[in-house]
Parts: sequence; C-alpha cells; structure tokens
Amino acid sequence: MSAPIHRFAKLQRSQDGDWLEQRRELDDVAPAPDTSVQHEQARSLIQRNRSPDIFFDLSINPYRGCEHGCVYCYARPNHAYLELSPGLDFERKLFAKTNAPELLRAELQAPGYRCSPINIGSVTDAYQPIEREYQLTRRCIEVMRELGQPLTIITKSALIERDIDLLAEMAKRSQAAVFVTITTLDPELARIWEPRAAAPWRRLHTIRKLAQAGVPVGVMVAPITPFINDHEIEAIMEQAAQAGARSAHYTVLRLPFELKEVFQDWLQEHRPLAAQRVLARLRDLRAPVDGAKRKDGSPGRLNDPRFITRMKGEGHWADLIAMRFGLAAKRFGLRRDRPDLDCSGFFAPVLARGPALGNAAQGVLFD
Repeated sequence: MSAPIHRFAKLQRSQDGDWLEQRRELDDVAPAPDTSVQHEQARSLIQRNRSPDIFFDLSINPYRGCEHGCVYCYARPNHAYLELSPGLDFERKLFAKTNAPELLRAELQAPGYRCSPINIGSVTDAYQPIEREYQLTRRCIEVMRELGQPLTIITKSALIERDIDLLAEMAKRSQAAVFVTITTLDPELARIWEPRAAAPWRRLHTIRKLAQAGVPVGVMVAPITPFINDHEIEAIMEQAAQAGARSAHYTVLRLPFELKEVFQDWLQEHRPLAAQRVLARLRDLRAPVDGAKRKDGSPGRLNDPRFITRMKGEGHWADLIAMRFGLAAKRFGLRRDRPDLDCSGFFAPVLARGPALGNAAQGVLFD
C-alpha cells in the first residue's frame, strides 16, 4: 500500500442520488463520516468464486470498506484482516485500488484467462460515494466494454445512472445486467439500517432508469431479517416490478465472525424491545453447523457457514420465506433466474506473462 491519504468533508451529492440530498426531508440526517481513503496498488483484481451458492464465477471490487454503513454487511469482518475494526473503521477507513483498471486489462489479457461474466460489487459497493471522484468502477467498465467482457453489477447506489451510457451499449450485446438491492421501503428504517446508501425511493427510480435504457435489471431483497424487514417482502417486489425489474432474488441475514457483535449492538441501540425475538428467530433459521437435527429443542446458531443453507436458511421459517417470495414473484411477473450473458464477443490480445502481471487472476473469493 502506498502512503497518500485523501480526506474530504461533507459532499453535496445531489446529482448522483447519494444519501444527503435524498434525506433532506428527514429531520435527523445521518452525519457525514470523517472518512479517509488510502490508495492501494493491488497485486491482483479478479477473484475466483468456488462457492456453489454464488451466481457468478469471477468478481472484482475496486474498493475495500464501504461508506454506506449498512449494519448488516457481511463484508465487515474483512477489515479485521487489515487490523481495523469491522464497525466504524469499515465505514470510515476506505481503500481505493487505484491501479484497478490497468490491472483488470492485464488480467483479461493474461494467457490463461477464459472469459466468464465478471461481477462488480460483490463485497463492497462499487458505486459508494467515493466512486464519484475516483471513477475506478467506470474505468473498469470501459475496459470490459472495449474487450467484450460481460459483467453483472450489484449496487444500492443511484450513482450507477452515470454509467448508463456504457451499460446500455453492453446490454444491446447481451453483455450487462444490474441488480439493485432494496431491503426496505421505509425511509426511517433505511436511515438507521443503511444510513448513507441511496434512499429506497431513489433506488426504485434507478431501476426505472436502467430498465428504460434497455439494461436487464433485477431486485435483490437482501438480507431478509425477521421482525425488521421481512414484512416488506411483497411490497418491495411489487414496487420493483412496477419500476421495471425483470427478476427478483433474496438472501436471509448472515452474521459471520465479528458481524454478530456489530448487529447485536445495533439491535440493542435501535430495537431493544425486539432484540431477543429477532435473535431467537435467526437461530430458528440456522441449524447446527454439523447439520444435526435439534431434537432437544436447543437454539441454533446465529450463523451457518455451510453452502446453500447460509444464504436461505432452513426449517419452517426459511420455508415460509421461500414460499412467500416465490408466490410474490409469480404474482408480480418477476423471474427467479438471471439473464444469460454472451461471452462470444470477448476478444483480448494475449499479453506475455511478465512481472507486471504478478499473481493476476489468481485470487479466490468466498471459500
């Protein structure tokens, strides 16, 4: 990592739809964080997924940490590897991989690369507020557009509208799809649940803009959390469908590693009367790690790291969520699959392997 650190004060982010402008109508506006951004020269960018419950094989993340501050973010524990806290440090001490576009081009041109759709924003939001200045995500998309590399994007930021020109062009070649995360339609819950992400109504507008531009767009209702937002499943899907979403997908709340403590602290501060009920229902959604049945009625764990069940849960409550989601998808005409992207147009002149490539394209994600 190199030393330069860029500090900035509160930004007026009206045009790209970030948190400040969207929430002026609220009396209690989330304070601007004292954010620092450290420049990082990444050694590799493309991460390989070996998890059978993740819909993509490859991904890139131009940033580490996320200013959105979503309390439920499963990426928070990654900051502990940097000897930083998964709590406030994750939101305030950010890392920008300033060589990401150049490194991506080199990895796509590496001799052993085989084209497969690349997901952007699987760990932290690639359109978080600092992207407005750094534009690393846009520059990576420009590289992929040039080389015919298909992509998917997961975001909860309206800043993606800035790049509709690129995404619409790629969508015409079946090389782009976007998934917009909406966890609630309640602005008061959003303010404390995901304090510096785009407001719910603004994300619906983003879905509409993408759909009107011909970009396949789906809604991610994730994470579904008992007694917090599970009552909104059908309403979110209805509003997303009316805005132009083609598909819908969900996960239930995951609490790996230090995220358990972060989430429990949040519950005690914002939902103290419901805290025990929420945690009890989360345990009902999680069987013991060894898969044994709880014949004695003992509580399950707050987190289940096993593939498949970690995303959807298991048991009666998980079945109920799945049934509700499936019925709502059918009712509102939302597909459950993801669009097929075309890799046949990929063309990248192969570069000879050299020191500049290092360990390019050798990362592994989500083991």
